[in-house]
Amino acid sequence: MTTLEGGGSAAPALAPEGDAIAAPLALRDLLVEANDLKRVRSAGRYGSIAERLFARGWACLTGGASPDDVALEITATALAATRLCDLDAAFLSAAGLSDEAVTKILVAGFDAVTEAVEEPLRARLRRRLVERVEMPEGPVPAFVGALAEQPRAGVTCPGKPRILLEPPENHAEHCLVVAVYGVVLSPFYRADPGMVFLAAMAHHFHNAAMPDAGFTGEMLLGDELAGIMATTASWALDELEPELADIVERARAVLPDDSTAEGRAFHAADCIDRVLQIAQHLRAASLTMETVLDDMELVHAGPVKGFHDRVLRDMRIP
Repeated sequence: MTTLEGGGSAAPALAPEGDAIAAPLALRDLLVEANDLKRVRSAGRYGSIAERLFARGWACLTGGASPDDVALEITATALAATRLCDLDAAFLSAAGLSDEAVTKILVAGFDAVTEAVEEPLRARLRRRLVERVEMPEGPVPAFVGALAEQPRAGVTCPGKPRILLEPPENHAEHCLVVAVYGVVLSPFYRADPGMVFLAAMAHHFHNAAMPDAGFTGEMLLGDELAGIMATTASWALDELEPELADIVERARAVLPDDSTAEGRAFHAADCIDRVLQIAQHLRAASLTMETVLDDMELVHAGPVKGFHDRVLRDMRIP
């Protein structure tokens, strides 16, 4: 696996202990916003954007594309979709826009959220939207659909009842967002983005067959846990052609700890996604009408805004 040009000389060296900065705060807003790719859906398209990009990523991998190319392609697409949602290249082209107009819109969506992404990685991702190349797609492995059907466990802690927040995300969505986060975070850790991406895409292989009972269930399995996870993960690996399976296994070798740059980038991405998934439920629960009407301009500027405002006033809404 070749190394993408993701690192930069300004990235701080990390120490395993002490006061070293462990993550780039400048990327926080982007990661918060991109988390919603797990919740955006559109008519005529099955599943969330994250779920569909997870399937597309694996189809490109089985079609022979390198993990580095897939990492750039899927991450660039995801970042543009953070603001544009499903106003993607396929839709814009079908709606009659010229290739030049499609590019302009995709790049505008990308630029709107990626100011903090480190160069030269940002430029390489941006180029994928300017110089769009159709990657051949192979068969989608069965584990992709299984992971999309497998809900995440929610908040669990041994000895305590779980906290379920509806609707739950699924494992395909989680893996895709962690993969995108891992690519974006990789320059900070001087990690290989392609390897981080692939490790994240494959880190829940076991859950294609293994129901998710969370940390609580894992602790109750005790000494049987490792064997069950190894067996069920192997079932997913067996669906891949030997050459791709070998590449995936090498990427998965970074998962157990944070002793490598790739391991740190993956675990940072995984941790951030797990917490932001819960944070969005809390953010929605604490939303105020002041935020909706004033900050977000639900009744937005236009030729009838004055009339809208009077209607709401006279109806005493909210």
